[in-house]
Amino acid sequence: MGGQCRHDIWGFPGCLSRRAMTTPAGSGTGFGSVSWWGLSPAVDLQAESPPVDPDSQADTEHGTPELNVLLLGSVDGRHLLRTLARAALWPRRRFRFYVLENNMEAVARHMLIFSLALEDPEKMGLQERSEAFLEVWGNALLRPTVAAFVRAQAGRLARLVPEPDRLAEQLPWLSLGALKFRERDALEAVFRFWAGGEKGPEAFPMSRLWDSRLRHYLGSRYDARRGVSDWDLHMKLHDRGARVIHTSEFRRWRDTGVAFELRDSSAYHVPNRTLASGRLLSHRGERVAARGYWGDIVTGPFVAFGIEADDETLLRTSNGQPIKTAGEITQHNVTELFREMAAWGHPRAAQGDPAQVQGDADGSPEPAAPVPESFTVHFLSLGSAQTLHHKSCYKGRFQLLYVACGMVHLLSPELGACLAPGGRLIVELAQFLVDLRQEQLQGFSTRVGELAQAAGFAPQPGARRSQTFARFYKAGDSAPSHEDPAVGSGTPPPEVLAPPLECPQ
Repeated sequence: MGGQCRHDIWGFPGCLSRRAMTTPAGSGTGFGSVSWWGLSPAVDLQAESPPVDPDSQADTEHGTPELNVLLLGSVDGRHLLRTLARAALWPRRRFRFYVLENNMEAVARHMLIFSLALEDPEKMGLQERSEAFLEVWGNALLRPTVAAFVRAQAGRLARLVPEPDRLAEQLPWLSLGALKFRERDALEAVFRFWAGGEKGPEAFPMSRLWDSRLRHYLGSRYDARRGVSDWDLHMKLHDRGARVIHTSEFRRWRDTGVAFELRDSSAYHVPNRTLASGRLLSHRGERVAARGYWGDIVTGPFVAFGIEADDETLLRTSNGQPIKTAGEITQHNVTELFREMAAWGHPRAAQGDPAQVQGDADGSPEPAAPVPESFTVHFLSLGSAQTLHHKSCYKGRFQLLYVACGMVHLLSPELGACLAPGGRLIVELAQFLVDLRQEQLQGFSTRVGELAQAAGFAPQPGARRSQTFARFYKAGDSAPSHEDPAVGSGTPPPEVLAPPLECPQ
C-alpha cells in the first residue's frame, strides 16, 4: 500500500476521508503481507561484522569504536536485542542501528518492544517483562494486565512522538529525525489506536479476523485444518530444522493465534492491537482504507527465539523427541536476554579493567547500571532504501547490512554504496516460509546470490554453510557503476535526482 494512503486508517487526514472498515480479507498466502516476527533465529550482529579497526572506527567524542548497522525489514528488534545482550562478550563498542521498515506499525512495535526491554526493573520485574514481551510480540490475544500495559505505554509514546525534546530526554536511545512529518503523524496515530483511541473489541476483533484469514487461506481444507497443521509442522518445519516446535503449541497457535500460553487459556481474550495494520481494498467499486490482520498464520513466532539456545541442554532429546518445546526455549532465551541487557557493564565486559567493576559490601562484584546511551536506534523513512546513498553521511558508512527475506528486492548497487569497503552483508533466506516448496527455496537462495553480486558483493570466504542466512562481503572499493537489468527498479522517483542531502540527527 502506498505510504500516505495507508495512514488514513489511523484517524488523521490522508488520501481517503472515508471511515476505515475492518475486514478479514487476506493476501491469499499464509505468511500474509505484513511481517510481525522474523523467520530466522536472532543473531549477534557483532559476530557478523568485520573485525574492529580502532584507528578508523573510533568515535572522536568518546574514543570508542562504533558499529554502524543498516537493517532492512528486521521487524521485531530481535537482532538488536541479542546484540546488546551479548555486548559484554566483546570489546566495548558504541552501536548505531539504522532500521528501515515498510510500514509505520512495525516502527511502533520496535519502539514498544525496546521500551519494554529497557523498563525500570523496580517498576517491572524480569519475569513480568519477559512474559509481557512474549505476549505482545507473538500472541493474537493478551491477558488484561498486559493489555493495560500496552495501553499505558502506547499513550506515553503517543505523547512523546510530537515532542522531540521530551522524546530525546526520556528515550535517549531513539532517533526519529529521519522520518518525514507525515510519518511521525502516522506513528502517533498508531500509538493512539493502541492506547484505546477507538473503544471496544469491535475496533479490532482479532479472533474473528484470525479465523477468517484461516478460512481464506485453507479454503476447502478448513475442516481438516488440524491435519494440515500437523503436515506443515512435521513435513516442513521439522524437516527444515525446527524440530523443537511441539504439535500441541503449533496447533494452538494455528487455531487461535496464541503462541505462548503462560497462564490458563481463559486468561487470553483481549485483542492484541499491535498486530493491526492497514491496506487499501476495493469495496463496491471504491478504494477503501481497511484495518485488519494480514500477518503470518502458518509459521508462527517460534523461530526467532525458540529453535536455538546458548544452553545446549535445552535442545536435548529423549527417545528421539525434544525434551523442551519451542515455547519453553523461547521463554528461557528471552528471560536471559533481558537479564543480560540489565547487566550491561558487568565485569566480564571490562576484562580486567577495574574502572568497570563495582563491588558490594562483601567485595563480590555486582553489575553496573545499564548504559542506554551506548546505542542509538535510528528509524529511517519508509521507501528510502534506494536514496540513502545520495546523502553523504550514509555513503560508505555501514560495516554491516542486514536484509530480511521480504526486503530482498531492495538489494541494489545503490544500497551497496552505503557499505564501507569490506563491509558485510547478511540476508535472511526463506527456509521457514511454509508455503514454499524445496525447489522454490533453492531458487530464492540462487536469486539472493545474483542480487548480491549485482550490488557489488561476493560470497564471504569461510562463512559457515547455512540454510537460514546467506553471507557476503563488499568486494572492491565501490559497487558496480552499472545496474543489472534483472534487478532494475524502473524510473527513479524525483528525490533520486536531488543533490546530496545531509542526514538528520
